[in-house]
Order: sequence, then C-alpha cells, then structure tokens
Amino acid sequence: MKNYTITVNGNVYDVVVEEGASSGAAPKAAPAAPKAAPKAPAAPKAASTGAGSVKIEAGAAGKVFKLEASVGQAVKKGDAVVILEAMKMEIPVVAPQDGTVASIDVAVGDPVEAGALLATLN
Repeated sequence: MKNYTITVNGNVYDVVVEEGASSGAAPKAAPAAPKAAPKAPAAPKAASTGAGSVKIEAGAAGKVFKLEASVGQAVKKGDAVVILEAMKMEIPVVAPQDGTVASIDVAVGDPVEAGALLATLN
C-alpha cells in the first residue's frame, strides 16, 4: 500500500492505493475524508501581497471573473474593484472606503474562497 496526498480544486484528499494482483486487476483507491486545504499564498500580481492597510476580501467563494481596478488607481467607497463569478452570477466586490489600490492579489480565473484577500487599499 502507498499513501498519497492529492489536491483537487483546492480540496486535499489523503488516498491509500493498494497494488493490484498480477491478474490484471486495476489498483483500488480509497479516498479519505477531505481535510482543510492549506491556504496557498496568492502570487502578487502587481505589488507585494497585502501592501495596503485596508483589505478587500471575497464575500463568497467563486472564481475571479474580471478586475475592475488596477494598482495605483483611486477608487471611491462602493466602486467595484473585482468581479467574482459564483453559480453563473457576477458578484461585484467593492471598495469599503475611498482610497488608492495598493495591490491586486488575484488574477482573472483564480478560484477564491470566502474571506480570501483580493486586493488592498491605502
């Protein structure tokens, strides 16, 4: 038997694989219950991760659909910074206050969990 840890769509699974008999039987995989996936650090896209003092976080899990703002751009409270897609709906994530975008910490197509850091403001 061999133990493997496999990550699929951000979910981590511990898998035990038994070697098949020489009769041509396929190996059997017994997936264990998923455990919490470690948060992979988002690669900085335009500035250092978390460069600003005001964090903009995802309100729901989804996929980054569009970036509405860029680093250095001034935004007003309520302006869309990132658009997420979840269940075929576009969800704007807005600036919580006036400021300047200090970092964009995601890219279009990135999957994100609720509470994930998307961007920061100064």
